[in-house]
Amino acid sequence: MWGLFPEPVLLLHASRKILAVNKVAEALGIPAGVSCHSLQGREKPCAGCLANKALRQGDGLRHTSWSPLARKFMDTFWCPVEGEKDLYVHFGNDITAFVKADLLPAE
Repeated sequence: MWGLFPEPVLLLHASRKILAVNKVAEALGIPAGVSCHSLQGREKPCAGCLANKALRQGDGLRHTSWSPLARKFMDTFWCPVEGEKDLYVHFGNDITAFVKADLLPAE
């Protein structure tokens, strides 16, 4: 379903274990079977992660922010899978080209 999406897409369990990835994520070397936060070198979920809130509310959530690691302004989503208790889809779109210059960090 997400195979042709132009950014990495992850299917995750509430435990943050990656269950499946799309072709872009696979090409970037993102494996299934590891925790998503381990991709950032973290032992615990990222401070800004909205997965728990999205799963609790049963609604997709969105957050936009500058990612110092990726050096991109990201439009990020956490979307629970309808009919599944603890599964969600997580992805982010690079929207740097569409963000006002004064919101970007100085080079």
